Amino acid sequence: MDGDKRVLLIISGGIAAYKCLELIRRLGERGVRVRCVLTAGGAQFVTPLSLAALSEDTVYSDLFSLTDESQMGHIQLSRDADLLVVAPASADILARMAAGIADDLATTVLLATDKPVLVAPAMNTRMWEHLATQTNVEILAARGIERIGPESGDMACGEYGAGRMAKVAEIVAAIEQRLAADVSAARGPLSGRSALVTSGPTREPIDPVRFIANRSSGKQGHAIAAALSRLGARTTLVSGPTTLVDPAAVNVVHVETACEMLEACNGSLPVDVAICAAAVADWRVADTAANKLKKNGSSATLALTENPDILRTLAQAGNMKPELLIGFAAETEDLIARANQKRSEKGCDWIIANDVSAESDTFDNDYNMVHWIDREQVEDWPRMTKKEVAMRLATRVAEHFASAS
Repeated sequence: MDGDKRVLLIISGGIAAYKCLELIRRLGERGVRVRCVLTAGGAQFVTPLSLAALSEDTVYSDLFSLTDESQMGHIQLSRDADLLVVAPASADILARMAAGIADDLATTVLLATDKPVLVAPAMNTRMWEHLATQTNVEILAARGIERIGPESGDMACGEYGAGRMAKVAEIVAAIEQRLAADVSAARGPLSGRSALVTSGPTREPIDPVRFIANRSSGKQGHAIAAALSRLGARTTLVSGPTTLVDPAAVNVVHVETACEMLEACNGSLPVDVAICAAAVADWRVADTAANKLKKNGSSATLALTENPDILRTLAQAGNMKPELLIGFAAETEDLIARANQKRSEKGCDWIIANDVSAESDTFDNDYNMVHWIDREQVEDWPRMTKKEVAMRLATRVAEHFASAS
């Protein structure tokens, strides 16, 4: 690991705080420098002296310490680190992070940072399972906060269940992976490039409780966004409703409908490359009902109108058109012919064709088998995981720009 990498370790209250002493030692063995912020709760379990001895650095705790502010203000603390790690992350600090509260040094640093954040939750199992905590975790995930754990096991309070902080070795591995990804992105072949990816389905409302949608999981689109980011591209992901965690180091815009997705895509231009992997609904209800529709003993008829064609719209964006525009063609028959026709009609440079017939088992699966098509050729790619497909496509994108420069 690069010896110039620095982690700001924020230690909140909890019996698991003692594990941070080993965490600091293990990171130091790997050449990662650690600086500590100790909360008032954390100080009940570990001392500033022990943290300072192991980290060989000042331990910060008081937001209003004039001495600390003159040496290293809270803004500088957040900027000076490559990664912020909250371990243990108590239910209290997760709640304050979700609410944007900044009433001590730890939460002020977390609110002020523009660096990636990793949390390792640790708390009583009932606190972890409480709806409030789960809601806070979902909010933080939507903001790109990464999480490791918690694990299930015996609790210090004598109960058993989920809530134990992840093992130190696993936290170290997660930190190394995150720091390595940052190095890769900074030096990656797409460094300096910008990318736009659409992913998932869209939901077109019928009434307040019903909608038209499709079976797309978003796994392929999310994997593509992550792969482009890993190669260094500044990546925006416009995602319809999915159950997936937002990819790290990716700007994610959540939408529901096709019209919202188009608006988000237009708002993300200009970009160097756009990859439209979302399964956008072709139609929406012409007149969405304001109230829930009721059965009246007879059949119902819905009037549908076509949704905007996002891929074609991007192709016709004039001087805002992406330099490289890639579409996806999900077909159940005549795959190659129909995909090639789509590429030509919609004006994209490449199209990725995949079979979504009942026999293909593509939807909500971790595997995909696609065909890469441009104006001159068709490449039949073997069956791979969706992450492997994503990295192969991202690498092809990088090769395209390298050959064009």
